[in-house]
Amino acid sequence: MFRTLDAIPLVAGLVAVAAEAGGSNYGIAPGALAEVRGVVQEWPVPTPQFARDPAPGPDGAIYIAVMRGNRIARFDPRDRTFREWVLPEGAQPHGLVVDPQGIVWYTGNGNNTIGRLDPASGDVRSYPVPGGGSPHTIVLDPRGVLWFTLQSGQRIGRLDRTSGEVRTWQTSGGPYGIAIDRDGYVWFCRLSGDMLGRLDPQSGRIDDLPTGDRSGPRRMAVGPDGMLWVTAYGGGQLLKVDPAARRIVKRYPMPAGADGGPYAVTVDGAGRVWANEIHRDNVALFDPKSESFRVIALPSQNVGIRKAIIDADGRYWYMGSHNGRLGVIE
Repeated sequence: MFRTLDAIPLVAGLVAVAAEAGGSNYGIAPGALAEVRGVVQEWPVPTPQFARDPAPGPDGAIYIAVMRGNRIARFDPRDRTFREWVLPEGAQPHGLVVDPQGIVWYTGNGNNTIGRLDPASGDVRSYPVPGGGSPHTIVLDPRGVLWFTLQSGQRIGRLDRTSGEVRTWQTSGGPYGIAIDRDGYVWFCRLSGDMLGRLDPQSGRIDDLPTGDRSGPRRMAVGPDGMLWVTAYGGGQLLKVDPAARRIVKRYPMPAGADGGPYAVTVDGAGRVWANEIHRDNVALFDPKSESFRVIALPSQNVGIRKAIIDADGRYWYMGSHNGRLGVIE
């Protein structure tokens, strides 16, 4: 059942987004390894204070939000070196994304801003979010518009990179993960509401799709075929959602069961779904064709992956928020 939260009429003729959605809408088209060997490498980050949410840059570097260290870090896979930038006091970056020009945009979870870092000059600008509300996860749509969730503020936000204008839409259920479907609709996880939300940017209408009692949908990603994949943290499941039909196609129990804690999810260029189980220190690789999981054990304990991405070469990058180590699976 697909329910409506408000009475704002849907505007017909929403213009479809020309660019193909994929991965987690982080600006870089995810690649695909011909073979996933399951080889894992990890590096300790310079400032490990709850580093989280990696994102690839157009130059192949991996950027990281160091939340409690109040920094943005950059890892160069070529020479395996790190660099850091200190942010305005109290910013506490949560999520980030890098645009095609190499500019880093991050959610200032601590000071209720969206921040802009130019790695070339070190210049940092802040865009206040009216009313605050703990900016959380941020993505970039195919048109270059930034979308983000406000978990405690119960809203969805948008930032126009050109004008700097910030606009928000009211919702509920602790908005968490967010993704943009092929038709330009903004989907988000309502973690405490056990449902998904869908915002029509043209009309402002928000609809919801229940995911089941105590399912706790946390994060989501769009595959190259347009399907939406969601981690149901509370139920230990991976959900396949058809955005066009607005329905849950199938529920797949994760390998570790109901208490494994499915958390981060992303999709590579071949359509394979990568989802970690935060209570088991593993990453489960799901093949939609065979509908089977392959579990890749991580070399560290108490890793704490909260966000992961696929780079342009198809490698899976994760940040261990608990152990302060950046990792890659090839």
